Amino acid sequence: MSQAPLVLVDGSSYLYRAFHALPPLMTSTGMPTGAVKGVLNMLRSLQKQYPDSVVTVIFDAKGPTFRDELFTEYKAQRPPMPDDLRVQIEPLHECVKAMGFPFLCVEGVEADDVIGTLAQSSTLAERAVVISTGDKDMAQLVNGHVSLVNTMYNTKLDSEGVVEKFGIGPELIIDYLALMGDKSDNIPGVPGVGEKTALGLLVGLGDMDAIYNNIEQVATLPIRGAKTLGAKLLEHREMAYLSRKLATIKTDVELDLNIDELHMQAPQDDILMDWYQRLEFKSWQDEIRRRTATSGSKKSASAGADLLTSAHEQAEAAAEHKAEFHTILTEADFAHWLQRLTAAQLFAFDTETTSIDAQQAQLVGISFAVAEGEGAYVPLAHSYMGVPQQLDEKTVLDALRPLLEDPQVLKVCQNGKYDINVLARYGIVVQGVQFDTMLESYVLNSTATRHDMDSLATRYLERSTIAFEDVAGKGAKQLTFDQIDLAVAGPYAAEDAEITLCLHNRLLKELQQVPPLLEVLNTIEMPLMPVLARIERYGALVDAHLLGQHSLELTEKLTELERQTFAIAGEEFNLASPKQLGVILYEKLGLPVLAKTAKGQPSTAEAVLSELAEQGHELPVLLMEYRSLSKLKSTYTDRLPEQINPLTGRIHTSYHQAVTATGRLSSSNPNLQNIPIRTAEGRRIRQAFVAPKGYKLLAADYSQIELRIMAHLAQDPGLLDAFRHDRDVHKATAAEVFGVELDAVSSDQRRNAKAINFGLIYGMSAHGLAKQIGCERSEAQMYMDRYFTRYPGVQDYMERTREQAREQGYVETLFGRRLYLPEIKAKNANIRKAAERTAINAPMQGSAADIIKRAMITVDHWLAESKLDARVILQVHDELVVEVREDQVEALRAGLLPLMSAGADLDVPLIVEAGVGDNWDQAH
Repeated sequence: MSQAPLVLVDGSSYLYRAFHALPPLMTSTGMPTGAVKGVLNMLRSLQKQYPDSVVTVIFDAKGPTFRDELFTEYKAQRPPMPDDLRVQIEPLHECVKAMGFPFLCVEGVEADDVIGTLAQSSTLAERAVVISTGDKDMAQLVNGHVSLVNTMYNTKLDSEGVVEKFGIGPELIIDYLALMGDKSDNIPGVPGVGEKTALGLLVGLGDMDAIYNNIEQVATLPIRGAKTLGAKLLEHREMAYLSRKLATIKTDVELDLNIDELHMQAPQDDILMDWYQRLEFKSWQDEIRRRTATSGSKKSASAGADLLTSAHEQAEAAAEHKAEFHTILTEADFAHWLQRLTAAQLFAFDTETTSIDAQQAQLVGISFAVAEGEGAYVPLAHSYMGVPQQLDEKTVLDALRPLLEDPQVLKVCQNGKYDINVLARYGIVVQGVQFDTMLESYVLNSTATRHDMDSLATRYLERSTIAFEDVAGKGAKQLTFDQIDLAVAGPYAAEDAEITLCLHNRLLKELQQVPPLLEVLNTIEMPLMPVLARIERYGALVDAHLLGQHSLELTEKLTELERQTFAIAGEEFNLASPKQLGVILYEKLGLPVLAKTAKGQPSTAEAVLSELAEQGHELPVLLMEYRSLSKLKSTYTDRLPEQINPLTGRIHTSYHQAVTATGRLSSSNPNLQNIPIRTAEGRRIRQAFVAPKGYKLLAADYSQIELRIMAHLAQDPGLLDAFRHDRDVHKATAAEVFGVELDAVSSDQRRNAKAINFGLIYGMSAHGLAKQIGCERSEAQMYMDRYFTRYPGVQDYMERTREQAREQGYVETLFGRRLYLPEIKAKNANIRKAAERTAINAPMQGSAADIIKRAMITVDHWLAESKLDARVILQVHDELVVEVREDQVEALRAGLLPLMSAGADLDVPLIVEAGVGDNWDQAH
């Protein structure tokens, strides 16, 4: 008999947990698939963990079970299965069967009972069993042969683990559940007996029979309320024993097979491929193609000479695309490739380096491709023992320089900004990067996939690439690229360039089918890329000493907040521990539980603390302030000095063009977008971004740009008139909504009108508005109704946009950028309404992003021609920050503001406001 454990999977448990714990995933047609993918991923992981085991998957059957006959209220409180989950059951079941797993679904009992029966049979046969579940009830099945594993949290539970987790052994788990009840299954238990009381009874007296046989001893136990507990137990004895029956997992279900008849089957690739195509699981489709191609080559005698030996070659054969990869080590080979590059109309290139930080990375080699199916890598600085002789770095770079710097020699990259910045550090000013596959994919459909090369190859080429971890290893032992043997480094690097060229050919064809998108690529994204590269290279000057002082002050404030928090709590605890915080808030202070985590624990999330604070509870207010200051300290005041480049003395943030769905830029290392501007502490951080001696910072910011775009799109006469006559639009809205004269608008009314103006842009509900401005929901609804009565064009725009999104599946910016909304047809109302809110906001946010990108391109070109001693050092939201010599400030202002104002031709003025100072805060 096999010594490998029998693996029993609680499919129903994982189906629900995957549905609720993982982000929603949908096909392009709106079919939900997240739960299916989550469970299948878990099964694939189990196969890898237990390669010699039979992995059997058990699901609940439809209809009532014997427990419903015992207790009609069993699970009666559970809401009906969500529609978005129900439609995933059939695909999941069919995929599980087609993958070759034994599949069980028995009527009249639950999946737990089938698992319990198989576990009991295995125990009697002295065969090890691993039950994969997230259900605590299963702990009753644990014994010397049976253990539990939770793949979602990577935890294992044997008999000792049960004692450690619950405080009792597996043999008492049923009584534990029976005494305290189980809300999720509506097992009643004994009223007033919770976890601690149940545990105290079982540890003190033994199982439930022992408790009732020695009921007079209950009063002597060290349990809160022990004196009256015995009477309560006697009063509810019948319910306790009924609860025990309900909580007991059957181990004697009549099954049509025994454990020896459970066997793994070969995958049914044709069925799996059909389902994976319907579910749009593209990487798994690729696996099947690869498996099929490998199998076919092994069976074919004529193909014996072409037997595929590496995962990379298998992937390419599966895609009917056999590539040749060359590693260039001789001058003759390099001369040959240099000639090919010179003759090519367009070539792809990629750099291999020692770091993902372009400002500090050392060049290791360069790869090229001039035609699909062939790539070459020129190693320059591999340094491991026994590395072959490489070409001289300076000789190679000097030879490549004329090609790389010639704007007429067209090139394509994947994330070319990185390569441009790396080569700039070697004195090469790369020009002529006409295309970037990351940006081509992003413009084509920003939400269809991630835009890294591996994801794009899977989606658009149906090819699997060589993963970096496959050649460099993982974790602490991962090698830098210069340490990797050329035998594997060469094909990896050459493939990058060849894949990039293939992707470009595919993506460009798709973009050419939609001219407005090609226009966005050619006039916005590609011209912006070298602009961002220059901003990153120059960097921003930061006062590390000022940040250090700020960090010390924050430490003092955090210490004082801790002191105040401990005083209210009555004890010290770890403020960063959700578990300890939950005990203080909900058990000790008795605050109301407003929400729970995926694990069923009372939530301590920011939104929950905010709501508790609004209810007047003092501790959540202190906790929110503590978290805010702690985040500022760890993210900025402590971290920014560490991010100063020792070579330049500046901070070099990385801007990302292909991350946000709407076209906005994001940044990292550091993330400049999240520095608070409305708080004194956030402004202190901005004060640390300084101008060098003899220079000033000028910050130019678009005024109310999204509202102006709304006025243009909605063509509402009231909004158009307010902006055309330079009225205070929030004050004008307040006058309309609150029915007062313009001059009589109070500051509170203006603030509330501002919340309405911006709230509607982001699809805020009456409930959300009420919460923000502190009024009843009915009052907020009245304000919104009055707003739409005064500005009917806005409501028309919203309805028009929703309808366009439903019909087309996307919305557009003023410049033709598209945002696809696959969830706009979701059956789940919450998901669908969220997509509708996105549809309304995206044209405004996306258009604002396009406008500032266009302005950056124009300003960069003007600065180069103007010969001013000035350069853009930061871009945040709708703002540009320019470092300028102090005697040229007015010349910069005079030229910059009109260029930014000309970023779009709107039906209302596009106003830019500018400030000047010695630091970013002064200038803003």
